[in-house]
Amino acid sequence: METWDLGRAVRRWRDRVAPETVGVPAGARRRAPGLRREELAGLAGISVDYLTRLEQGRATSPSAQVVEALARALRLSDAERELLYRLAGHAAPGADLVATRITPSVQRLLDRLSHTPVAVYDATWTLLVANAPYDALMGDTSAWRGIERNALWRHLVGPGTRAVSTAQERADLQAHLVADLRMTAARYPADPRPRRLARELAAASERFTTLWETVDLRPGGDQPRRKDVEHPAVGRITLDCDTLIVDGDDLRIMVYTAEPGTADADRLALALVLGTQRLEREVPPAGPPGGPATPSRRTRAADAENR
Repeated sequence: METWDLGRAVRRWRDRVAPETVGVPAGARRRAPGLRREELAGLAGISVDYLTRLEQGRATSPSAQVVEALARALRLSDAERELLYRLAGHAAPGADLVATRITPSVQRLLDRLSHTPVAVYDATWTLLVANAPYDALMGDTSAWRGIERNALWRHLVGPGTRAVSTAQERADLQAHLVADLRMTAARYPADPRPRRLARELAAASERFTTLWETVDLRPGGDQPRRKDVEHPAVGRITLDCDTLIVDGDDLRIMVYTAEPGTADADRLALALVLGTQRLEREVPPAGPPGGPATPSRRTRAADAENR
């Protein structure tokens, strides 16, 4: 039986990924059917130099965050993902831990919604992936690090979002998010991350502490189905915001849409064009040697430093 080392496995999986399946133009002069090294590095949010050293066997211990990003970019099956983790010296996350994986079926959904603002969160409401239309609408998420990627932090401690809401709507949303985090902590007692996040939030927010101690173990208040978004170039846009729960993987998929033929649909389309053009003009900085780079504008791969 042929030995599967880490670099060889990554290279073989890279060679089999058809560019068009991950949104990369194939081009007429492409000689190999798979992804180029720089394309995979961009999709996974790591530096080309680090990927080169991985494939050549000069880097053999990538972090679990890098392994997850590679598994996502390579569209690995569950068995292949587990093998990649083991080759990198990690145990694959089990069912008793909060899932941080974008499954192939969810990735296919994201591919089909490539012109619709979509963000995917894990069960702690930590952002895993935001696509380019979402960033064009709501602001660039690629530079968020650690706890900045968590929705509870952003709504209780941090700067919030471009969504405009009343005081009551904000209070209901905060209660909903805290209750959901409490349920997550109860569902995953073996995973220290939900309670570690709760401790960090409690240290920064009295409002969080009050809600954590008093709110029922069920979502308190509903997330509004319609949201007003204040876009800096287009103005206010009223949108439908639907949150889909992926059973089994416990993911939250947030989708923003506008009714076709309305002024809001026109404003949304303009916001996506202007926002995407601005993001494409920005050049992401190079990542540290051997570590993750700033995620590509195409995938907004999540930085999971807080887990």
